[in-house]
Amino acid sequence: MPIPTHIDAMLPVLQALADGKARQRLAMTELMADHFQLSAAEREVLLPSGRATVIRSRVGWALTYLKQAALVDSPRRGLYAITNRGTQVLAQKPSRIDSDFLAQFEDFRNFRSRSRVEAIDETIADSTVHVSATLSLPPDEALEEAYGRLRTEIEAELLSTVKQVQPAFFEQLVIDLLVRMGYGGSREEAARAVGRSGDGGIDGVIDEDRLGLDVIYVQAKRWESSVGRPEIQKFAGALQGQRAKKGVFITTSTFTREAEEYAQKIDSRIVLIDGGRLVGLMFEFDIGVSPKGSYTVKSIDGDYFEDS
Repeated sequence: MPIPTHIDAMLPVLQALADGKARQRLAMTELMADHFQLSAAEREVLLPSGRATVIRSRVGWALTYLKQAALVDSPRRGLYAITNRGTQVLAQKPSRIDSDFLAQFEDFRNFRSRSRVEAIDETIADSTVHVSATLSLPPDEALEEAYGRLRTEIEAELLSTVKQVQPAFFEQLVIDLLVRMGYGGSREEAARAVGRSGDGGIDGVIDEDRLGLDVIYVQAKRWESSVGRPEIQKFAGALQGQRAKKGVFITTSTFTREAEEYAQKIDSRIVLIDGGRLVGLMFEFDIGVSPKGSYTVKSIDGDYFEDS
């Protein structure tokens, strides 16, 4: 079954603590994974950031919301136990516990006011994110999903823009990217080595490092159609003619399966960078894009409170 949201997990989490035993978050995560009958693969699904599993994150947020409503308490750091209020709530046999249910408690209303949960939800609802899915996500996951969708949209627009630039500008773009990634020494040194054809692509040799201990043969084509095996064979032949073992083939389009298979079989190391990966690298190394703002997501530093 699908991995439960933190909202779906609230009632089962509270019910699991009904026996009065204090449990760690990891133990609660295992209990919820069993309760929702998650498969081994679903238990290992990571957040986009890779910081934790999705189920661990969502159980953690369920505990946080329950704690802010004083239905759950932490008798010691890292342990969670049900409170008298939590027991009273279970006695009412609610069919579901969500933010609206918890809003009956002043503690939770104050929490929402402090954390601006409502403002965050409204911002998400006005964005291009899938609203129905995102509103059921905990704040950190909602931010990651919103960022992921924003990046996807920017990269799509970036690729469309790159396909329309003049060949000479495309050469500069590739040089800027390679230098930003640490290849070719200075931009002036890279510019002298790269940029030898006028067919909408570039061919040349660029230093792999600042000392020039090794070189990389580079070819880039601003194409719309897929790059096939014949083009990669020609590139491999050019590598042999230059006595080079390493090459990078960049295109604004895609590579056919035959081209990818051929590049994997030959002795020379040829890295294929299609349009999607090209704009991904441009995004990562700030080529053609500029930061608009930054947000630092923080969590409690447990080590700081170790001796408290």
